[in-house]
Amino acid sequence: MQFQQLQYFVAVAETRHFTRAADLVHVAQPSLSQQIKALERELGADLFLRARGNITLTDAGEALLPLARRILADADTARHEVQELAQLRSGRIRLGATPSLCTGLLPDVLRAFHDRYPGIRLLVEEGGSHDLVRELARGALDLALVVLPLPTPSPALTTVELLREDLVVVSSPEAPAPGRGRTVRISDLEGERLVMFRHGYDLRELTVAACRAEGFEPDFAVEGGEMDAVLGFVRAGLGVAVVPRMVATKSGRGLRVTPLARPGLHRTIALAHRSDVAPPRAARELQRMLLER
Repeated sequence: MQFQQLQYFVAVAETRHFTRAADLVHVAQPSLSQQIKALERELGADLFLRARGNITLTDAGEALLPLARRILADADTARHEVQELAQLRSGRIRLGATPSLCTGLLPDVLRAFHDRYPGIRLLVEEGGSHDLVRELARGALDLALVVLPLPTPSPALTTVELLREDLVVVSSPEAPAPGRGRTVRISDLEGERLVMFRHGYDLRELTVAACRAEGFEPDFAVEGGEMDAVLGFVRAGLGVAVVPRMVATKSGRGLRVTPLARPGLHRTIALAHRSDVAPPRAARELQRMLLER
């Protein structure tokens, strides 16, 4: 059974005339008649009672007509949905990002994307780079913003560097300023109480590694929080924290922000997607906007 045959069958059923039906579907009448006969052979039943000037449906034809109309309608709906998606009028993007990027980078970019493509649903999943890489690999995300280098190198992923971001030290204005001037050295954090992120958080590993490189173990006042919790604990005066400059700039109300002395600490943010599957068009458009920001 061919889709075209169902179109011809419905046209004849609605016009009750082979010639008018052929005109309706823009095909020669003999070709239409041949396709109807082929459909009847395929189904093993006559669909029409043919008499000169009088075309009526058989019982088989009556049974097929609503099903054929439904199939044709579903095909039109599918065509429309695909066209809408192709034109970025509808669809979804499953985007993964670390919590700090959800706070610092994404709000402005997603607002601009939503203004341009209001029909696209944005599904955002927060997590550490390790978790996001796993979700990408199993097909649960279209794109992810991750911190390089990846915790576990994956040849199945394609990464494109997006930005290199400075880290800064945040503290409560009511507490003594860390360091000895307008900047803070990593060695100055020895003896400071740190508010530390949970295990698996990229900033935790980076900060702890930098302290150990200076020959000391960091002292945690509080640990285990996400970005918002860490900033709240610092505002409350529980300790200091090392956070991305972008986050400190956007969420720095009630915080003292002190740059790290050269060479400082940095992190590289990249866009990642599966190498074996091209992201949907909407995701590719968001990727373009992020790279051009």
